[in-house]
Amino acid sequence: MSNDATAASADQESEGPVRVPADLARQLENKREDLFEKFEIRDEFPPEVMAEAEERVEDVQAEIEAEVDDREDLRDLTTWTTDPADAQDFDDAISIEEREDEYVLWVHIADVSHYVHPDSEMWEEAIERGNTVYLPGYTIHMLPPVLAETVCSLVPNEDRLAHTVEMHLDKETLGYETIDIYKSVINSDERLTYKQAEERLDDEDAPLHEECNLVFDVADRMHEQRKEEGSLVLNPRRDRAHTIIEECMLKANKAVTHELMWSRGVEAVYRVHPQPSPDEWDDALREIQELDGVSIPGDSWDDPRKAVNATLEEAPGRQLGKIQWAVMKVMPRAKYMNDPFGGHHALNFEIYGHFTSPIRRMSDLVNHWIVYQNDVPENLIELCDHASDRQKAGENAEREYSDFLEEVGLDADAVKNRGIEVDDDIDDIQY
Repeated sequence: MSNDATAASADQESEGPVRVPADLARQLENKREDLFEKFEIRDEFPPEVMAEAEERVEDVQAEIEAEVDDREDLRDLTTWTTDPADAQDFDDAISIEEREDEYVLWVHIADVSHYVHPDSEMWEEAIERGNTVYLPGYTIHMLPPVLAETVCSLVPNEDRLAHTVEMHLDKETLGYETIDIYKSVINSDERLTYKQAEERLDDEDAPLHEECNLVFDVADRMHEQRKEEGSLVLNPRRDRAHTIIEECMLKANKAVTHELMWSRGVEAVYRVHPQPSPDEWDDALREIQELDGVSIPGDSWDDPRKAVNATLEEAPGRQLGKIQWAVMKVMPRAKYMNDPFGGHHALNFEIYGHFTSPIRRMSDLVNHWIVYQNDVPENLIELCDHASDRQKAGENAEREYSDFLEEVGLDADAVKNRGIEVDDDIDDIQY
């Protein structure tokens, strides 16, 4: 799951896959093969990587039990995951408690680096791939699914190895009082879909109702605080369940990279997002101001990010996509770099990096290793450049594939959210 790919919206979870005839399915397969060659995307895993992955999923519980004494035992802590209905792996879980003068927020991330490390075949393959690529209805994984969907998936009611970010937050400011990052053993109480998480917020008698409401209250405050501080929020009408996950993951990512830079002073894989030039921002704001039914509040022009936030809050729904596109056109591409200086313009974070998705991003996997070993790879700059290049390739492949889906009469968003099923008995697309 990722803050960049939070997948299907809650109201689409109950819909089945888009059904396509066999001949169209073959066209899609041929198009994917062309894109894999064009963008140098590796679909199949080498035999030695698969063999290693299959070996690492043997005797899972015995290995976890052997690790307990060397880790924080959090198995009694109320913990749950929230993911799209069709998610195959659950790589992050959350826990929360309210205390007299603080909130304690735990974000538990699958401890991928326990299984995938620099001496392994899987590490080399993950580094080469750079990230999981999500084409609508088709996923090219960074890690072998046999690993990602078993020992690295925080499934309910089973012990799992995790890398936990424990954040003690001031009740008034939500600032970090302390940050602790450590290896742990957790046992998730439940796996929720986004739709189920929404339902839990409203059902007072449901399990996790109180916990879901507490974490939403905190996440909603964090969200509003980010906007007030100038963080760009291009999707202001996101449901509560997505807000919980997005804000908790942002808080954890920010905590880890602040710890790496300020407490340890080490290089890592930081996420740097340059800002558009003043002229580019002016062009975007003028384009937005000229849209029918849209007006930028006069008191927000000094900070373009706040201007966009305020405009999106009030704009008619039919114009949201045009406002977002006007902004995206002038935004430079974010890059992975070995130092954070320059910050993340869109988020308005002085320091930021990725930690919460080591199953699908090489940047996070490398940062897990740096946190754990307190040791920086010698080729870190090369790793950062490669991660940036592979992300760009994946995004370009996704865009071209989405365009192709539209050309052959498919709704790319429907395919992305619901997947595809091949039906030999039909002659046309069925939604």
